[in-house]
Amino acid sequence: MMKSINKKTAIVAVAAILALTMISCKNDDTTPEIPSMYTQEDQIGRPAINTVFVGSSMKDNFNTTAPSAQGASYQSAFEARLLALNPNYSTNALGLDAATFTTVLATDVLSVSLDGTTTFFDGTNVLTGRALADDVISVELLLIFGGSDGSENPGLTDDHVDSNDKAFLTTFPYLASPW
Repeated sequence: MMKSINKKTAIVAVAAILALTMISCKNDDTTPEIPSMYTQEDQIGRPAINTVFVGSSMKDNFNTTAPSAQGASYQSAFEARLLALNPNYSTNALGLDAATFTTVLATDVLSVSLDGTTTFFDGTNVLTGRALADDVISVELLLIFGGSDGSENPGLTDDHVDSNDKAFLTTFPYLASPW
């Protein structure tokens, strides 16, 4: 048997939901001070970056650091890791030296272009969002190991996974159903 709610209770409930929505949708990167409601567990705006560049001793701190503070806090650790992975790194296909590239990587956000192409990297547009079919891991490998023209270390610049195992849907939620 369903109980009906009165109009006043419904208005209070809607007001509470709107207030929580407004708190959580501020135009900054701080989490509201309501620890019993929100817990930051992980940040992974760009796949594999957190996994590869953030050492296990830094994981918890990195995952709870506001994105606006990540570059300053973690760029040097990211640069050390980049140079350990690729000691011959000088610039990548975007023309970024190690310090500049790792500053971009250490700020773990996915930018979105609202008025242009949405892609992780298509040869022209860079980090303007991410389409489902973008080959993000191969792009990251290319930028880390490919050198200034993308041709260095050819065995390390592609994961050879060129498409999803199922076609994406043409309507929301766009992801294919599980196997």
